[in-house]
Amino acid sequence: MTPTQLDFYFPFIVFFYGFLGVVVVETPVLAELAQKQMPVQWQGLTQRRNLAWISFFVGGLWSLQNLWFY
Repeated sequence: MTPTQLDFYFPFIVFFYGFLGVVVVETPVLAELAQKQMPVQWQGLTQRRNLAWISFFVGGLWSLQNLWFY
């Protein structure tokens, strides 16, 4: 993979990381299931809630910018 290809795909990776984090943390059913099944890991996820939201919006805008200019 060339640096140019990596530069194109990286914003999508950031966006999908944020998307998955937001879905898991903000969906009540998934949040309750995660709290019951893995309480220690759930605390780590809730501490990264802001990072998930930031990744979601920044990665989304960055991905749109890549699609617009390529």
